[in-house]
Amino acid sequence: MQKFLSNLNKNYFFVLIIFVQIFLVNPTIVFADLPNGNAVKDPNAILRNSLPIKQIELQDIQHRLEDTSDLVRGGRWPALTKTVAKSQSLLKKYNRSILEKIENDNKTIAENTLNDLKTDLDNLADTAKIKDKYAFIDVRKEALEKIGDLEEFFLPNKFPYKIPSEFDNLPRLLGRANVKINTTKGSMEAIIDGYNAPLTGGAFIDLVSKNFYNDLPINRAEEFFVLQTGDPKGDDIGYVDPETNEQRLVPLEIRVPGEPETFYNETFEDLGFYTETPTLPFATLGTLGWSHSSEAVNDGSSQFFFFLYEAELNPAGRNLIDGRNAAFGYVVDGADILEELNMDDRITSIEIIEGEENLKAHA
Repeated sequence: MQKFLSNLNKNYFFVLIIFVQIFLVNPTIVFADLPNGNAVKDPNAILRNSLPIKQIELQDIQHRLEDTSDLVRGGRWPALTKTVAKSQSLLKKYNRSILEKIENDNKTIAENTLNDLKTDLDNLADTAKIKDKYAFIDVRKEALEKIGDLEEFFLPNKFPYKIPSEFDNLPRLLGRANVKINTTKGSMEAIIDGYNAPLTGGAFIDLVSKNFYNDLPINRAEEFFVLQTGDPKGDDIGYVDPETNEQRLVPLEIRVPGEPETFYNETFEDLGFYTETPTLPFATLGTLGWSHSSEAVNDGSSQFFFFLYEAELNPAGRNLIDGRNAAFGYVVDGADILEELNMDDRITSIEIIEGEENLKAHA
């Protein structure tokens, strides 16, 4: 026995144990279908990546441009120049096939957008040559916005996911909506994602349309963690439907990349998911999350929170909220205001800018 556990054989023994644990004890681990590399922290990138489309050509260019962030920070200009050149080559190669897959009604707009994208990539190549970091970031943002506009032409005409019939009476957002959130410290704009959180997004947009959140205070403020609001005035802790006189309850709702259907009222712990990242992660300042009690996951009603992302305390893809609460949107403009808000502040109003037609009262 002593000979078997010599230093060299000990190494072989431990490797064997690890092999058995990975390949025999846990053979059914589900891995999230996410882009390679670091967790994505840009809200616009998360929203692009979470669209229910499969447009490989555009997404190839998109991911290449998104993946330049570390290269820009490191000033790796030769690698940046190479990446932009590859993106230009791919756009030239894919241009015709992308247009062929777009419906005739949208072809002219798409063609103009593709031409503008080509111009952006040309400008991006020029900024890489002169090593202008800030100009590169600005032009890349414009190029990615155009890619996002093009990707919307590939959205399905019919809502792509099944919502369980037990929730037929709940409002649902079958698409996306843009809102302006006005506070005592200023305004923000957010995108609410009904593709990946139709019931949560639906409940929120429905309450916004009813002016429910107007003048409600920030009722919870934890530094580097969350700002919460949506607690109605009076004794109720959620929205009470005036027709039934009952509090409306919204189930926990989470999508996972690579999974065919959305999970309802099950946490990642319930599902045995310990390394997965949801399609809508709590990965950036201003992630919108739906609140529920500590006793149940299906008793959220009206209260929601802004996630105050802090890289060191809440590493993207590795925090305690993913898989326990539903994210349903992201602040895409004005998120800096969140660092100034506290329990002395309030939501003055929330306005629907775009997408209200995607709200349905019930199934």
